[in-house]
Amino acid sequence: MNLLLFGALPYMALALFIAGTIYRYRTGFKYSSLSSQLLETDRLFSASLAFHIGIITIFLGHLVGFLAPALFIPIGGPSLVILETIGIIFGVLAVIGMVMLLYRRVTNDRVRRVTNKMDIIIEILLITQFIIGLFIAISMHWGSQWYLSNMVPYLHSIFLFQPDISGISEMKPLVQIHVVLAFLIIGLIPFTRLVHFLVAPFHYILRPFQVVRWYWNPKTIEDANQQWKNLKKPTNN
Repeated sequence: MNLLLFGALPYMALALFIAGTIYRYRTGFKYSSLSSQLLETDRLFSASLAFHIGIITIFLGHLVGFLAPALFIPIGGPSLVILETIGIIFGVLAVIGMVMLLYRRVTNDRVRRVTNKMDIIIEILLITQFIIGLFIAISMHWGSQWYLSNMVPYLHSIFLFQPDISGISEMKPLVQIHVVLAFLIIGLIPFTRLVHFLVAPFHYILRPFQVVRWYWNPKTIEDANQQWKNLKKPTNN
């Protein structure tokens, strides 16, 4: 079972991720979050902001540990406590944001009409994954250290196509579930809204400011009986 879950599943998930994203692109269903912002804005803004800040920070922490584990090896004592506390804070933020997004999706009638099964499944999986990660971080002290000593070598062996499951096989069942869920989520990404992270508009950060002027009357623009020529505000040139 360990060989199946930690030796075969990672490659199945990665293959599905690569093949699925290529298929989605070639079939014309682009990499989009299928935003529902036009259907409801207020709750979406706060929930999405909390979720994205939390998940991006947690993801970057895991990624840096994977790519450059030597940076974390000297960390210990108070510094390690501070580091893990920061991780827990952002983990809680991600959980709060994801719960709010799920609640909005199932309680708002307009949003629910454009919701499919995969939306619900992936959000439940993400909430479960975050909660397990928080429980591990809180109950199993120095989680970042065993991540470096056990998880990073295991992940390196996966990407080097020389899977060594000895380290992960010795971990507690909850940690193993956390790993399995991570690969399941990776495999499901092409079939969910999460695929939009592949084309995240990071170039917007360096893009010059845009000046947007609103020339339409906001009080009448939503009135279907109004003619277009009556919608524009008068302008002084």
